[in-house]
Amino acid sequence: MNNQEFLLDGGFWGWLYKLLTPIEWLMTWIMNLFHEFLTFIGMPQVGASWVLSIIFLVLVVQACIFPLFYKQMKSMRHMQAIQPKMMKIQNKYKGKTDQASKDAMQREMMKLYQDNHVNPAGSCLPMLIQGPVFMCMFYVLSAIPYIAIGKRDTLGAFDQATAKQFADTHFFGISLQTRFTDPSTMVGGKVVIGLFVAAMCFCLWFMQRYTMKHNTAAASMNKQTETMQKVMLWGFPIMYIFSGIAMPFAVLVYWLTNNICNLLRSVWQVHEFPTPGSPAAEAKKQRDHDRENRVRAKEGRLSLEEEELERAKQAEAERLEKGFQREQPKRKNRKKK
Repeated sequence: MNNQEFLLDGGFWGWLYKLLTPIEWLMTWIMNLFHEFLTFIGMPQVGASWVLSIIFLVLVVQACIFPLFYKQMKSMRHMQAIQPKMMKIQNKYKGKTDQASKDAMQREMMKLYQDNHVNPAGSCLPMLIQGPVFMCMFYVLSAIPYIAIGKRDTLGAFDQATAKQFADTHFFGISLQTRFTDPSTMVGGKVVIGLFVAAMCFCLWFMQRYTMKHNTAAASMNKQTETMQKVMLWGFPIMYIFSGIAMPFAVLVYWLTNNICNLLRSVWQVHEFPTPGSPAAEAKKQRDHDRENRVRAKEGRLSLEEEELERAKQAEAERLEKGFQREQPKRKNRKKK
């Protein structure tokens, strides 16, 4: 804050954040609307109302992304269903390096995707959306202190008075603009920020660990896959440590809330859309089996096991009735020449 110039407004980042201005503007108004609602029901203008506004902003973003995430899950299920057909096409052109064969394989794969309404890039869309949203949140929360002291123009709903309310807010005894790396940050503030960063790392680690343990098919495991999973399990949380201590505390509030939402969403994904052949898929198969039996019992119908037993008895009775006689093959009549 000793700098008289807001550095994110200059150079390449200034140009990039200028393109994202509509998202930044919308985010400020969402936060401000929640803040006004919270103050309307009796919360103070300076304090927890702004922290809750950040949390509610995350929930709004997650709610907007969820339909895309759900569509992604359905697309991944379709991708898993057509996996044998994909392998058949790949084996058909295996070892062929000429351009004509590559183009032919590409056409057949695209036709397979179109016929089954599958978008291979669909799984990347939620991440592509969350990236710019996080960048905008970092920009907005970093710009507010400069707006509060009049060193930057207003941004969306944040004029100087509103920005000053936000900048004066303290949570767990520290300002929302405090960074771990700031020389003025007291030991208590560093401890709070450290706990938030640790919680962020744990959420990411647990999400990776839970997915690896419950949603990985044994048939897909090999040395390379195992190594990659270990890198993701430990590498990303460690990266969080270095980036987290450089972020304003308000960004950490946003980031931790977002990580908790992503963790809950991943647990739901593993529960409802497990990878075929994984422990989660076996557990879902058993749950679906038990649920069907409960429905049948409520309707007074036979259970799945009883129905299977009845079919076996009927098949046995039919074999006994026919006397185990094998039907002789019939010879086709040949046309006389």
